[in-house]
Amino acid sequence: MTDDEILQPTEILNFTNSIPMQAYDATLEAWATAVEYHDKEAKGHTRRVTELTLWLAKVMELSDHELKNVQRGAVLHDIGNMVVPENILHSQRKLTVEEWVTIHMHPYNAYEMLEPIVLLRPALEIPYFHHEKWDGTGYPRGMKGEQIPLAARIFTAVDVYDAMISDRPFRKAWPKEEAVQYILDESGKHFDPKVVKVFMDHWQKYAL
Repeated sequence: MTDDEILQPTEILNFTNSIPMQAYDATLEAWATAVEYHDKEAKGHTRRVTELTLWLAKVMELSDHELKNVQRGAVLHDIGNMVVPENILHSQRKLTVEEWVTIHMHPYNAYEMLEPIVLLRPALEIPYFHHEKWDGTGYPRGMKGEQIPLAARIFTAVDVYDAMISDRPFRKAWPKEEAVQYILDESGKHFDPKVVKVFMDHWQKYAL
């Protein structure tokens, strides 16, 4: 996909506002497929993190309404990457400062795409905040602790776990036990300690 072919936020908004309400979720799945086509290294990632995030959110007793927003947010979590040029997204060299800024803009990109869509505003917590860290060192807003929405705190642990146990061009997948230990080690730093505790108490019950 060339830079000229990259979808712009207004194009996505105009298309979304033209479809019936009942078609939203199918459209979101199609968007997720488009994101994975744009970022081929992420193939299967969206499905896995959506399933695991929903499972963990259910264990933490989120309501049905909250679970629906978690599902939509997880499906759309990397939609902001659609406006990141592929040569940056897939670069195997050290990125320049300007390129890092472009990468770090993808949560803002997601916000600009999704915020005008009333139905999707409650689902924005994951696409916008999933790179925040419990200790306040994340981005885009440097939020700390419970300032970060719970849905994003749950998703962040799942997202990192799935990335670690997946092969990447620059490294092999981590063994699952080592990835779980990393999640535990980052409790109170990268991750919400409450989320980590639930994850640690229940992860073996899920076919991770």
